[in-house]
Amino acid sequence: MNRVTKRTWLMGLFVVVLLGGMLLFLGEYAVKADQWIVFQGSPHIYNGTNIGFGTVTDRSGEVLLDLNESRTYSDNSSTRKSTLHWLGDRTGYISAGAVSSHAAQMAGFDPVNGIYAADGEAGSIHLTISARVQNAALEAMAGRKGTIGIYNYKTGEILCALSTPTYDPDNVPDIEHDESGAYSGVYLNRFLQSAYTPGSIFKIVTTSAALDCVPGIEDMTFTCTGKLEYGTEAVTCEKAHGTQTLKQALANSCNCAFAQIAKKVGKENMVKYVDRFQVADKLSFDGVTTAAGNYDISQTGAVSFAWSCIGQHSDLINPARYMTFMGTIASGGTGVEPYIVSKVESGGRVTYEAKAKKTDRAMSGDVAETVQSYMRNNVVTIYGDQNFPGLQVCAKSGTSQLGGGQTSNAMFAGFVADEDYPLAFIVVVENGGYGSHTCVPIIGPVLTVCKSVLDNE
Repeated sequence: MNRVTKRTWLMGLFVVVLLGGMLLFLGEYAVKADQWIVFQGSPHIYNGTNIGFGTVTDRSGEVLLDLNESRTYSDNSSTRKSTLHWLGDRTGYISAGAVSSHAAQMAGFDPVNGIYAADGEAGSIHLTISARVQNAALEAMAGRKGTIGIYNYKTGEILCALSTPTYDPDNVPDIEHDESGAYSGVYLNRFLQSAYTPGSIFKIVTTSAALDCVPGIEDMTFTCTGKLEYGTEAVTCEKAHGTQTLKQALANSCNCAFAQIAKKVGKENMVKYVDRFQVADKLSFDGVTTAAGNYDISQTGAVSFAWSCIGQHSDLINPARYMTFMGTIASGGTGVEPYIVSKVESGGRVTYEAKAKKTDRAMSGDVAETVQSYMRNNVVTIYGDQNFPGLQVCAKSGTSQLGGGQTSNAMFAGFVADEDYPLAFIVVVENGGYGSHTCVPIIGPVLTVCKSVLDNE
């Protein structure tokens, strides 16, 4: 009798443990099943490291990649090149992180039906980028290395995110044995993964900080003789700009004036505003995270601090992040997060749809409005309105000195102050020389194509 009782208790204990394990599994399944089924390398979802079925389209519905039978890219060679860093290559050297992050929605997975699209109609991912704009950007870069980013600062949609160099996945060059340097860094998505010395486009950060924390800064003047000495060191300009206001100093991109402005802002405030504006922070969207920037003045003396406010010293910015800062200024001090996947469909229904997400306020509306007017003045008086037909462009150029005998990087960042074309942008041309001289002829035609695309939607 005692033996039977013990066996009964043991059997009961076994049943309790079994039921507990099943409940634990069901709980884990309900919470993590989508992660299990779409883990990187899953044969149900992936072909190597990139997503392996369905279709990917641009904002107009043009098919960029068809994965239903094989990895078939666009029949347009320019489109294949200009979108490669978002679609991925056949070998997995270039990862399509944003597309792959929506694998579960693409597969049409749910805990009850599993991958219900696997035996039916394959899913589709709709991107916000425009093949037309990507191709215009590729043509404008003309074989130079760098990136062009453009997004709608009202909705967050990225219309252009080109990274060069690139190549045609249907005609892969011999990258391994290339000695020309033409494909150096080709596997890098420069829009996401690079951090650049910003040069004078960083003066927008310093200007915004000064307007917010230095009383009467707009009425002050700053004299430039071409050189501002700090003992044995100096901040220099290419020429003497004379006496200028803050607005004029930004238009002239006067280093000596900004060194004086930096002193009025002060180290503590610069750190505070760089943090508030988030220009050195990482940025995450659609499952991808950008490289971080840098603004470290903890060990700087007076001259190094001055150069840090000019966009040199050890300053670094990521193009995607700085583009969104331009959007924050354009939209009055409160930005919107960018995204590149607009919608995912599977099994005849929408499984994901992006929505605009506003960020916290970074600056007051008054400061943003003043910076807008200053950047508009830059274009009217320096860069030339004629380079941007039909668009009210506000911008700042930068020439990022690299040292070591290297040609400077060319930078250009800004936005369009137009309700119908709310576009913020950044251009980086590695070893491109002077910012405006190199970048204005690049971004002008690309913005014109953006305008045409938006007009036709």
